[in-house]
Amino acid sequence: MTDVARDARPPDADPARGLAGPAAPGTLGHAVRVLLVAVLVAAGCVAAGVWQWGRHVDRSAAIAVVERNYDAAPVPLGDVLDGTGVLAASDVWRTVEVRGAYLPTSVLLRNRPVAGTPAVHVLAPFVVADGPLAGRVLVVDRGWVPPGDESGTVAAPAPPGGALELLVHLRVAERASTRDAPRGQVQAVAPGQVREAALDGAADEAAWPRAATLEAYGALVSEDGARPDGLGALPAPSRDPGSHLSYAFQWWVFALGALGTGVVLVVRGVREGAVPPDGAGCEPRPAARARRRPTAEEEEDALLDAQTGGASGSGVRSGPA
Repeated sequence: MTDVARDARPPDADPARGLAGPAAPGTLGHAVRVLLVAVLVAAGCVAAGVWQWGRHVDRSAAIAVVERNYDAAPVPLGDVLDGTGVLAASDVWRTVEVRGAYLPTSVLLRNRPVAGTPAVHVLAPFVVADGPLAGRVLVVDRGWVPPGDESGTVAAPAPPGGALELLVHLRVAERASTRDAPRGQVQAVAPGQVREAALDGAADEAAWPRAATLEAYGALVSEDGARPDGLGALPAPSRDPGSHLSYAFQWWVFALGALGTGVVLVVRGVREGAVPPDGAGCEPRPAARARRRPTAEEEEDALLDAQTGGASGSGVRSGPA
């Protein structure tokens, strides 16, 4: 081996194995790196599985609330909402009865499809007439209509006048939307924004003071025992748990697969490193001796041999005998 080749060889090279560096299969460095990558991948998979499991738990809890409240017997509004008008999470979808009258205005909720069909929901403020919440205003989602034509005109029936008894499913008020909406329309069922849109539509501001607004809203079931004319019924909440649980187990299986793959790669590297490459166990063959350049005397003898026809016994030689 020349000095140049010897200097080019990595310091940790093993000539007997034909592999170089601490990261070569079978070395400690290679095993540490492979296992570290496997552990990092497995940790990411475990975290993704835990996230999916959390979504499954939340979804299961929401379905349990729906099953407990949606078909339960109706109770008075004041038995569910306290003076603040804030709805507890355990009372979502609770069926309540409330007596009062609508204010003579409606607000349209944009971009809220129903069963995959484009729809615009019709929201109306309802003034509670009796009970501990008398005088308070509950926003009611009365139903939906198809979107308007190209001019943006939506044909929505006005709320009925006079005293009414409503059955509604209580819902938590949505966060106020930051998106703009045309006059008389909103992007979310946020009671404060519904009030502003209704007042801009010439509703009586004295009849709907800001402090009177309840922070929950109602999904209409019936008005005096009947569905409102010209409005589509609101769909029941979904009870589909989704695929979060199966996704969680899939991620955890991936985590086990990552660890198993890392161990297999390390074991395979150790086995390959223990087997010498072809010819590594044989005695090294001596290098061929470099051919020596003939001397001047040998060249002269060869020339004389050629002139005499190669007679080696002619006795004609040059130089000392």
